[in-house]
Amino acid sequence: MMALRSHVGADYQRQSLVTSRGGRAAPAPWTVSPSTSAISFLPSTSVASRSKTRSSSLLVLRASASPPTAPPPPMGQQQRSPEEQVLAQLRNVIDPDFGEDIVACGFVRELAVDPASGSVSFTLELTTPACPVKEMFQRQSTEVVKALPWVRDVTIRMTSQPPKPLLPESGRPGGLSKVRHIIAVSSCKGGVGKSTVSVNLAYTLAQMGAKVGIFDADVYGPSLPLMVNPEVKVLEMNPVTKAIYPTEYEGVKVVSFGFAGQGSAIMRGPMVSGLIQQMLTTADWGELDYLVVDFPPGTGDIQLTLCQTVSFSAAVIVTTPQKLAFIDVAKGIRMFARLVVPCVAVVENMSYFEADGKRFFPFGQGSGERIQRDFGLPNLVRFPIVPDLSAAGDGGQPLVVADPMCATSAAFMELGAAVVREVAKMAGRPARQTVYYDQQQDLVSVQLPGEPEFLLPPVVVRENDTSATSVDEWTGQRKREEVPQDARPAAINPLGNYAVQITWSDGFNQVASYELLDELRRYSVLRRGAVATKLPGGLAAEGYLG
Repeated sequence: MMALRSHVGADYQRQSLVTSRGGRAAPAPWTVSPSTSAISFLPSTSVASRSKTRSSSLLVLRASASPPTAPPPPMGQQQRSPEEQVLAQLRNVIDPDFGEDIVACGFVRELAVDPASGSVSFTLELTTPACPVKEMFQRQSTEVVKALPWVRDVTIRMTSQPPKPLLPESGRPGGLSKVRHIIAVSSCKGGVGKSTVSVNLAYTLAQMGAKVGIFDADVYGPSLPLMVNPEVKVLEMNPVTKAIYPTEYEGVKVVSFGFAGQGSAIMRGPMVSGLIQQMLTTADWGELDYLVVDFPPGTGDIQLTLCQTVSFSAAVIVTTPQKLAFIDVAKGIRMFARLVVPCVAVVENMSYFEADGKRFFPFGQGSGERIQRDFGLPNLVRFPIVPDLSAAGDGGQPLVVADPMCATSAAFMELGAAVVREVAKMAGRPARQTVYYDQQQDLVSVQLPGEPEFLLPPVVVRENDTSATSVDEWTGQRKREEVPQDARPAAINPLGNYAVQITWSDGFNQVASYELLDELRRYSVLRRGAVATKLPGGLAAEGYLG
């Protein structure tokens, strides 16, 4: 009976088909008719359901014997062609992000084989020139192909071709039409080192082989003119097309209000929003792989205008270890969630410093980890307090350019690889709708990668919300507020590869990470209606759960 219960998927703590009063499995009370192959059950009344409206009983299962499946024929001994042998070898090279081989991912192109000379050549066409594992692909591909006894020489050409956009010109206006990915760097809290992270991230992506631009969206206090030192320090405009020509420094295109010859702006919010929108969309960015946008602090008009003007690929959140920074950053993450911009990494800046061989944490610990845990963000990168990082920025040369081999530059390389990896996963395989509300069942269906589907009552999902409305951001304690029992999901949208945004019928917005939903699996319930399963002996059983 335990095998039948696991096949049907019942949670024995909530719904039980056949149990004894002591909690142990009782003998299965079924009878099998030899003439009709019908399996009859008595209704189970030994254990009461924990929910009065979700009681279930399995009355009759109709089973039919299935013919035994014939074993597959033995593999033929036919000799595969040289091309097939090469492709078979390349299937041993696995993309660590997609979890599939490079042949299935469609990376192998222009395969040419000459068995007589033993030469093999092909192209590996990746989704981004900044792919952090391209050297690994090239090395492993060479090794597996050379393992063939007849191969003497392997030539691999490495190229990149991003996935075609779903909308014409990526759905982005003006000069952004040829920009493949736009990355927001935000903190919602001033003084945490957001501009330092933005500039060094942009130049790290450039060092990885990508075409990069950076846009300084803070017109009240632009930081970019101090942190980079281009030869041309004033933006130029085409008098006919009114397009703004970005200035360049170390191969990265740069636009900032500080290069407009106006210093910092003194104007009201609506004027600032219009100015930023104009500068961003009229700049002639040309073809870029990544455009890094340094957001100003806050969650007001400027941030909303930016997110509503262009389609951001991802966001990087910068914080410091203090609780106050955590509260402001959490607001920013929820803002991005409402605007359907996936956050792919958390940067905990000024996390620690080292002295006398010891590591000290002057601002405490745990802010970055809590953000990562509460919101299900996939990557956390910590940066220490080092004088060289701020000195390089003040001197007009980012640290990753001034000293690319130092430990801090290595941490920025880790951050850059995380951004490239997450953006490539989302672009190559748009987030699949793994969570939806089944109105007929009145249940939330969840199917995580590699896991079977499970069903949750809406009230369970709502009661386990981790936002400030439900959890005190200072103490971390859950507030005692009644959840409307009649509230139901009105819309569920994926947020990248880590969470879903749930809009409820009473207007409440919730970010539910896949990690949180997986923890709620223990509250799962059965789907009502017809069910089917397989029994030992080749029997296929069908029944109804009511």
